Amino acid sequence: MTETHDFSAFPYEPYSIQTDFMNALYQFLDKGGVSMLESPTGTGKSLSIICSALQWLIDQKEKAKSHKVDGNDDEAEPDWIRDFTLNDDKKTIKSPFRLRKHAKQRVPQIFSNLIEGNFDARKEGDDSVRKDLAEVNDQEFLLEEYESDEDSSPKSKRKPVRGFESSSEDEEDEKECSDDEQGLKVFFCSRTHSQLSQFVKELRKTVFAQKIKVVCLGSRNNLCINEDVLKIGNVARINERCLELQKNKKSQVSKRKNLGTNARIGRTKASCKCPMLRKQKLQREFKAEIFQQEAMDIEDLVQLGREMGTCPYYGSRRMAPTADLVILPYQSLLSKSSRESLGLNLKNNVVIIDEAHNLADTLLNMNDAKITVSQLEDVHCSIENYLGRFQNLLGAGNRRYIQTLLLLTLALLKPLASDGNLNSRNDGLNTGTPSKSKPYGGCSMAINDFLFSLNIDNINLFKLLAYIKESNIVHKVSGYGERVAMLQKDPGAHEEMSKLSSFRAFSDMLVALTNNNGDGRIIISRTSSSDQQGGYIKYVMLTGAKLFSEVVDEAHAVILAGGTLQPIEETRERLFPWLPSNQLQFFSCSHIVPPESIMPIAVSHGPSGQSFDFSHGSRSLAGMIQELGLLISNLVAVVPEGVIVFFSSFEYETQVHTAWSNSGILKRIMKKKRVFREPRRNTEVEAVLRDYKESIESEKGALMLAVVGGKVSEGINFSDSMCRCVVMVGLPYPNPSDIELLERIKHIEGLGDSDFAKPSLTLVDDSYYSGDVKAGFGVLNGCKRRGKEYYENLCMKAVNQSIGRAIRHAKDYAAILLVDARYSGDPSKRTSHPSNKLPKWIKDHLVHSTKGYGDVHRLLHQFFKHKNVENSSETSQH
Repeated sequence: MTETHDFSAFPYEPYSIQTDFMNALYQFLDKGGVSMLESPTGTGKSLSIICSALQWLIDQKEKAKSHKVDGNDDEAEPDWIRDFTLNDDKKTIKSPFRLRKHAKQRVPQIFSNLIEGNFDARKEGDDSVRKDLAEVNDQEFLLEEYESDEDSSPKSKRKPVRGFESSSEDEEDEKECSDDEQGLKVFFCSRTHSQLSQFVKELRKTVFAQKIKVVCLGSRNNLCINEDVLKIGNVARINERCLELQKNKKSQVSKRKNLGTNARIGRTKASCKCPMLRKQKLQREFKAEIFQQEAMDIEDLVQLGREMGTCPYYGSRRMAPTADLVILPYQSLLSKSSRESLGLNLKNNVVIIDEAHNLADTLLNMNDAKITVSQLEDVHCSIENYLGRFQNLLGAGNRRYIQTLLLLTLALLKPLASDGNLNSRNDGLNTGTPSKSKPYGGCSMAINDFLFSLNIDNINLFKLLAYIKESNIVHKVSGYGERVAMLQKDPGAHEEMSKLSSFRAFSDMLVALTNNNGDGRIIISRTSSSDQQGGYIKYVMLTGAKLFSEVVDEAHAVILAGGTLQPIEETRERLFPWLPSNQLQFFSCSHIVPPESIMPIAVSHGPSGQSFDFSHGSRSLAGMIQELGLLISNLVAVVPEGVIVFFSSFEYETQVHTAWSNSGILKRIMKKKRVFREPRRNTEVEAVLRDYKESIESEKGALMLAVVGGKVSEGINFSDSMCRCVVMVGLPYPNPSDIELLERIKHIEGLGDSDFAKPSLTLVDDSYYSGDVKAGFGVLNGCKRRGKEYYENLCMKAVNQSIGRAIRHAKDYAAILLVDARYSGDPSKRTSHPSNKLPKWIKDHLVHSTKGYGDVHRLLHQFFKHKNVENSSETSQH
């Protein structure tokens, strides 16, 4: 029997399922380990998580305090609580910021000498002066002597440096951070910033908003307030420009002396080039102000940063070590490099991952690596130019590693050439010019086969990556490349795609190639030279178990929460296969909405009697699109207020909208309701939703054409009049010709089966890359169970996520129409019936068979008439 706890912080009278959820979560947190909690969308899941997890957090802190006051009662408390009991003489918890001091070397300034010296030379128009100054200034790009561990001697001059990340903190701030105690904390993460903002809004409804220290972490793109950086627009370039500004730290450039390669340059007072970070005092005031305010979301942090004139991105980062609750996006918590960069310590803390239905795929996508032909050529050219300039000044160690990097870039370019041969070793670079007459196919390979086929399997990539990180070669070479581009008055190249971006892609690919052979696949895509994207090499990760184990091993408890987490066995196999099924704690509750408030119907036929078939081969038929239009024309006459129609893709929605416009159906629909379309650009969604809502409130009514997997289907609530009917058109299966998806399907099919042989090299012909889905269906048909099930699960998770937008609270009501003959029929007679994967609260009440559209119309008419009478009587009573 579940132990009951006091959740008085819950702002309303909780429903019994909410109390059950909170008690289960509290119990799981006490026990630790991995748990999954499933609660349908609209059941107050966020509030339940807040009130249970934060009550548990406060209770643990109180226990730790009382143990400290009462004396050494260590035996009565678990080890993980004892680890947080700190005393002044010996602290058992170390701030990760403390490590930074020893590992710190500021990246040299790239452009300051150029600005102070070369522009003057340009004004004078004296070429010889310019050349001399350029040569002097080039010295800042010269590498220090480097020797690997096995070659090291007393003369070796290696010092540890950062990789690509750079931090804006100066010495004083790092010392301040290291003195902060890192007590027990809860990390809450979700997929999008809008979902995190929604969580903060729910938090403010409780007393915890004032009782605990809360910080919300976001990306530079969302938190930067430097207009010069923001106007760049491109997320990757915003990150690079921000880091670039952190690197320009020396305020007195004239004090820098060129004393040769082994010289140490004296430290001058740090000064950041970003105006929002020059005053460290403001950053400390920003931190103090946040903790005095109640919980703030991303928008609040940006507003406060603008008012104070200091950076909210770095300001919020500084707060993380002392916060009780850290709210952040998936990527920041699940990526080890991001955790280290942000100074997040998961040790013995609690991690709660919301919207966890797609966690496994999200984790894999985060760790993909891709490099294009143009990026490889950029890296190769930059290294070649650098070697040409500094070859005689570099030591043997640097020369050897740089030549290895050149060799690698040439090797990686080889399979992207038109006649690249991947079946045998080929020591010469293929330099054939691609033909424009046909697109090139590609192939998929295991890592070891890929390295072997390019004759680079003998290169120690681990040592090479250590060199890249420790020697600072990336910033030196890319910085020199930027300098050359600027001197040649070619700023366009810098704006469009910086050298640093290409080097990052190159380094990420090298890291990917150090993964275990079975952890992922290399995909090579060769395209014609007329294709703007060009060819590319991509590493697709197939298993997130190793990455997720890093989180599980550190944290006291990891909680996966979501509206629909079934099937849990697939999640266990993909994320924590080492965990026995009986050790995975699972809780699931029903919906708070009574059965009479939903009307789920499988719609198999349209008004003119045509059977609905939105499979890949039939959905584009003119008759099918016409029949769907007739259905919607009838629906808008019987359904009040708002209707949302979900399509499988933007392309199909466009096709349908165009056909309806041409046939006059759109005009018929618009006589009853205004029609809105989900925009492709996320920035435009808010304005469309505002107009949609206004149209409903004006009693005109509205219909939204939306896309599965788009912004509307994820994280936006359409409660009450915003959605009285949600229509799911077809089964939104992913494109079966997607080579990455097929690799994952093949991998999942083999999970747990030692006898499943994966081909080491799968050649793919041109038709595969030109969108022919036959090859994809061939792979799917070859799967026995797991692969097919995964493909079906991807589809039904998307369906469940979309239709879950409609019912948001206990008194809400809506109809749910699943439009496709495949949804109909008795689900008990087919094991793989789509409706078997619907949430229980919908599946149990689904009308899975009707005689024709007339039945559907009658059911809808009765449902809304009954609800209208019900609401009228409630209004008269009040």
